[in-house]
Amino acid sequence: MSSIIIYHNPACGTSRNVLGLIRNTGEEPTIIEYLKTPPDAATLKSLIAAMGIPVRDVLRQKGTPYDELELSDPKWTDEQLIGFIVEHPILMNRPIVVTPVGTRLCRPSEVVLDILPRPQLDAYAKEDGAPVIDAEGHRV
Repeated sequence: MSSIIIYHNPACGTSRNVLGLIRNTGEEPTIIEYLKTPPDAATLKSLIAAMGIPVRDVLRQKGTPYDELELSDPKWTDEQLIGFIVEHPILMNRPIVVTPVGTRLCRPSEVVLDILPRPQLDAYAKEDGAPVIDAEGHRV
């Protein structure tokens, strides 16, 4: 089993780019398609604590029921917000990556480079063609 876990949405370009950067180290991560297998509240709390960010930073607004549920209202507690994510997994911003080095919400995709335990092996460009890693395996 891999030492890297990615909470992944294959329909998301950023998530696909992060997965590509992980694989560019020669590692095949454990892929959790969180829309098919959503994390429970305890897992979400653990991930958020490991990232050291506020719960609100994990909420995705675009293409979600965020506005409909009025989640920008400060009345919602962290517990309630986590409950909304459990009920509507599309509200979880992605990708979240867990490695032995750390846990991060990898937006932009290059953030994953800060927590990968192995170096990049080859050049890598994002899906849009933007170079991220040069031929020597260094960040561009």
